[in-house]
Amino acid sequence: MEQSLFWLVPASSVLALAFAWYFHRQMMKESEGTPQMMKIAAAVRKGAMSYLKQQYKVVALVFVCLALVFAVMAYGFHVQNSWVPIAFLTGGFFSGLSGFLGMKTATYASARTAHAARRSLNSGLRIAFRSGAVMGLVVVGLGLLDISFWYLLLQAVIPADALTPGHKLCVITTTMLTFGMGASTQALFARVGGGIYTKAADVGADLVGKVEAGIPEDDPRNPATIADNVGDNVGDVAGMGADLYESYCGSILATAALGAAAFLHADDTLMQVKAVIAPMLIAAVGILLSLVGIFAVRTKENARMKDLLGALSLGTNLSSVLIVAATFFILWALGIDNWLWLSCSVVVGLLVGIVIGRSTEYYTSQSYKPTKRLSESGKTGPATVIISGIGLGMLSTAIPVIAVVVGIIASYLFASGFDFNNVAMGLYGIGIASVGMLSTLGITLATDAYGPIADNAGGNAEMSGLGEEVRRRTDALDSLGNTTAATGKGFAIGSAALTGLSLLASYVEEIRIGLDRLGTTTLTVGGEQVPLQDASFFDFMHYYDVTLMNPKVLSGMFIGAMMAFLFCGLTMNAVGRAASRMVAEVRRQFNEIKGILDGRAEPDYERCVAISTKGAQREMVVPSLLAIIAPVATGLIFGIPGVMGLLVGGLSAGFVLAIFMANAGGAWDNAKKYVEEGNFGGKGSEVHKATVVGDTVGDPFKDTSGPSLNILVKLMSMVAIVMAGLTVAWSLF
Repeated sequence: MEQSLFWLVPASSVLALAFAWYFHRQMMKESEGTPQMMKIAAAVRKGAMSYLKQQYKVVALVFVCLALVFAVMAYGFHVQNSWVPIAFLTGGFFSGLSGFLGMKTATYASARTAHAARRSLNSGLRIAFRSGAVMGLVVVGLGLLDISFWYLLLQAVIPADALTPGHKLCVITTTMLTFGMGASTQALFARVGGGIYTKAADVGADLVGKVEAGIPEDDPRNPATIADNVGDNVGDVAGMGADLYESYCGSILATAALGAAAFLHADDTLMQVKAVIAPMLIAAVGILLSLVGIFAVRTKENARMKDLLGALSLGTNLSSVLIVAATFFILWALGIDNWLWLSCSVVVGLLVGIVIGRSTEYYTSQSYKPTKRLSESGKTGPATVIISGIGLGMLSTAIPVIAVVVGIIASYLFASGFDFNNVAMGLYGIGIASVGMLSTLGITLATDAYGPIADNAGGNAEMSGLGEEVRRRTDALDSLGNTTAATGKGFAIGSAALTGLSLLASYVEEIRIGLDRLGTTTLTVGGEQVPLQDASFFDFMHYYDVTLMNPKVLSGMFIGAMMAFLFCGLTMNAVGRAASRMVAEVRRQFNEIKGILDGRAEPDYERCVAISTKGAQREMVVPSLLAIIAPVATGLIFGIPGVMGLLVGGLSAGFVLAIFMANAGGAWDNAKKYVEEGNFGGKGSEVHKATVVGDTVGDPFKDTSGPSLNILVKLMSMVAIVMAGLTVAWSLF
């Protein structure tokens, strides 16, 4: 029965890709509007594809070099599984493909959304949201397809292992985890590069266009406006797609590995198989129920912000309620031990995701008091806007962190039978909670990818001069997009916390396999010899002295916490340097190309696109490679205890810092939008100029450094898992 149910996984992935194609085809049937609208959309498409082409060249070079290193380790030194180099490349390929397909759809959808908004608000929402759904469905479809392929392939080619009958599944699941490193590496390059690109253009367009020249956002007279619209696609669509692809796959794969480990010593291979395929089945059913939610999203004309939020909430909440019921049925049908309480762990994951989403919405939407107060602080200038925004961001970390803490403890206790000593099942519960949080990714990512499509639609409407009514509708869709994007980032960060914990636990299983590869058969724990195949999680912790009193663990924790801030500093400064070049170019064009500001001459848009492209390519490499080098170097110096400390420090500091940055940036952005709606003096007022400065500071917070941190946390874990064989074989201390 288990094998029959497994085929639901590839079937759901194919269905997701089929609906993605259907939504894409339906969107392409819509008109792009006037010749001017078509011209602007074509320019944005050209810029986005040009950037991705350059980015993929750089990433391909990095991937080839890393694959060669893994090949030497696997085939030369035999400290790694021989499938790792190939799995690594496929993970990176599918992660990049997810971002590419989603972005291609988004660049075709923006003008069509603007044109549909000429008819009605509901028409614009429908096209933008279903085009965003293409991204969501492509990510979950390709993710489950890749997981299904590797599971079936490794089942066929890996022989039953000599250690125990159940050990084969541990080898399969930990091998599958390595393609997660490929996905994480590609995701980090996409997020960092896209984030630098989009924010360099955005800062240049805002500072010189809005503040200095006093022209509206997305005005065709602004030389950086096309680059700004391109940036929305390469950062918020291609970057977010690659990011959540690796989150989605990482949570499923880590939980599968923990499931194999949980029943390793029970001599119950059948139960082990059930624990491995359970997260895949939950994700597969999540695809089907996400489709139900997608079709439920619609709104009425003249809808207010809360009405629009309600329309999207209906879809996501409906999918969430249905997946809860489905989870109980799936785990009951599989007959997994403790299925009832294990299902509650999945519910906990969903609830944590909803709490983080609602908390993010409260702190970043202009419908609520925190952002309204932030707008009001602009009365006393930009300094108070920045101070208030930083304070708001710090306060906003409390609810998500407490939610994750409660989620960790609750999911652990439910799965372990309320026994803190049942570590294996408790960790499996945390893993399956992260799967629950991401089970409806098909629709939650649709609400996220919807944001940049709506933003670009507003830009197209402004540049094409479609009139006040159309611009009012696209502004409503855009404001909603800012909130859904902030909610999506909160969701990604929250899932990273639970997935990071699961990966940390999976690292221990990879250590077991690394020791086995070296010929180690026993561990000396407390003066006693423990057979390697019987060693528990606590045995490994004792063997390597992973305690808070071990200076190697403490050193690793400090390095991990530092990595979060070092990474943010590098990416923030990268945006600053790239933005400085953009500001200088926009000023040059205003000064040297006569007639731009009165509409007699057209700016050189392509020059600004080229500056952002080159800046992003140049600046993205160092921060991304740092995330790969840090776990390797820490392992070679401090060994397993140092790496465990690094992962704990990076996870705890990175999680809180990411929430702070994402929420502060989102609040600054919507505080500006609230003023632009006519509050506190409206557009052009001193309050507006102050909030524009705040928004400019918040841009790299919410779109570059903050969202990249959750990938940093998971990539360091993935690298540690892949390099575990080397760390086990040799370290300085």
